[in-house]
Amino acid sequence: HRDLHSFPTRRSSDLTEGITVAELAQKLDVKPGILIKELMDLKILATINQKMDMTVVETLASAHDAEVEVVPLFGSEMFQDTPDDPKDLAPRSPVVTIMGHVDHGKTLLLDAIRKTKVAEGEAGGITQHIGAYQVKHDKGTITFLDTPGHEAFTLMRARGAKATDLVVLVVAADDGVMPQTLEAIDHAKEAKVPIVVAINKIDKPEANPDRVKTQLAERGLQPEEWGGKTVFVEVSAKKRLGLDKLLEMILLEAEILELKANPNRSAKGVVLEARLDKGRGSVATLLVEKGTLKVGDDVLAGSTYGRVKAMHDDLGHNLKTAGPAVPVEILGLGDVPQAGDVFYVVDDPKMAREISARRMDALKDNRIVGAMKHITLDNLFEQIKEGQIKELKVVVKGDVQGSVEALTQSLEKLSNEKVVLKVIRSSTGNIVNSDILLASASNAIVVGFNVKADTNVKATAEKEGVDVRVYKIIYDAVEDVRDRKSTRLNSSHITI
Repeated sequence: HRDLHSFPTRRSSDLTEGITVAELAQKLDVKPGILIKELMDLKILATINQKMDMTVVETLASAHDAEVEVVPLFGSEMFQDTPDDPKDLAPRSPVVTIMGHVDHGKTLLLDAIRKTKVAEGEAGGITQHIGAYQVKHDKGTITFLDTPGHEAFTLMRARGAKATDLVVLVVAADDGVMPQTLEAIDHAKEAKVPIVVAINKIDKPEANPDRVKTQLAERGLQPEEWGGKTVFVEVSAKKRLGLDKLLEMILLEAEILELKANPNRSAKGVVLEARLDKGRGSVATLLVEKGTLKVGDDVLAGSTYGRVKAMHDDLGHNLKTAGPAVPVEILGLGDVPQAGDVFYVVDDPKMAREISARRMDALKDNRIVGAMKHITLDNLFEQIKEGQIKELKVVVKGDVQGSVEALTQSLEKLSNEKVVLKVIRSSTGNIVNSDILLASASNAIVVGFNVKADTNVKATAEKEGVDVRVYKIIYDAVEDVRDRKSTRLNSSHITI
């Protein structure tokens, strides 16, 4: 870490705790987009209104030759997430998300795994849906996230949360690779999360596992038995076949990842889901990432805070404590946090209230539009000129496969020495929310040919600040991207 006083500075600034990207950009006299790009280089995905850790702030300030003096606002010790001493780390369970095409058996597979592994004498049985479950196996414990598909997975990633260690991709042996299968692969690859493939419904007479393997090999998921690196397991959720082997393979993959966390510290983690219950108030499912969460702890989650009044697991059992990789449902927060919000245990409730109030104020302050978060074709030239981007990611949607392939190939040919154009998803059909959320999480634009987007999708695109372009002629789409890579033109495309 460079000493901020060891070189001549262009400016001096007093920075307060909890400073946002936009506020820091103003202090440093640079565009917020530049800081967002620098944060991406640090593997931090941030929006312009996102608060930053002061260590990160100092790093950014030092890169811009700025001398900064940190003025504590609420107490820096509360949110300093210092690296743990390696000797304090202990192995933790892997956190797994099940993804795949609709009707390929994702939910049935998760239910089958849970029911098989719940002890027969377990009081209460399976009583709760809390969005995450722990399954015990002879060789270890696995935490499964029961998210509502790819959108939740990507939305959490777009908010900076990396809750998943591994993805189980479910593909039906009698159906093969489908559009949502490809979406799941795109999401997992963009998040750089390893994939284990579960070929489901092998009990069906028309099952053809080899066809599935061939189709996925063409998409870069080469089976181990064919000399590749992807683990494939043949299962039947209905007949409960191959479930033990699937769990074993997940735990073997987790061993390679060497997942560890420090259980002996204040808890920190991520909100998986939350809702308002008429009888119980705010109910939130939290995944503890490090430390141990206890009943009675004061928790700050996003812009809300509260004291943990009660805590239970997916079987409805009351818990006193929850360690790393353990999902729990808690009561006691004053408001409903958002999925993907980071939570911390805090020592001072009064301080937590002040921080919560400040965050609420920031949420209400919409002076700076969220659209500045992402690359758009209109600001592309400026961002290239300022050296902010070297790769333009594109999601391509078309009416038929031939159009999709033609548009994808034409766009990828536009790569040059300044910017590499990379199509991260190409598929047929209208533009849907999952396309927008993948683009949001990956800082990409969406280009469509002869397709539509409904009102809900338009609203999501506007909220996430994603640039969406729909064209009637492929040549127009290619020309629009080419022109905006080199000059600023008046917009003449068809927008959604």
